[in-house]
Amino acid sequence: MPTLEVESTLTDRYQTTVPETVRRVLHLGKRDKIHYTIRPSGEVVLSRANFSGGDDPVLGQFLTFLAGDIANHPEHLQIIDIGLVQHIRSLVGNIDVDLDATLSTDSE
Repeated sequence: MPTLEVESTLTDRYQTTVPETVRRVLHLGKRDKIHYTIRPSGEVVLSRANFSGGDDPVLGQFLTFLAGDIANHPEHLQIIDIGLVQHIRSLVGNIDVDLDATLSTDSE
């Protein structure tokens, strides 16, 4: 993709409209979140914020919290006990799951 440059203007309240070209490239829609990466050089990179939680804002916030907690406190990570793994397998061992199958509208 060639380098594109666009501008926008700040209002008196420090707000701006994201130019249509940027919205199209980032696939942004109304109420989508934007992520800013500030590099040591002073360059700011704008990207679409990725939420692993999909359309569920609570799950997205929890996963963001969890990722931050893991990054800030890696010493709290623990190995899963083999007894717990065996217990989980006993609960779900006979269930077939197709992770690529499309969910029905009732399941979503």
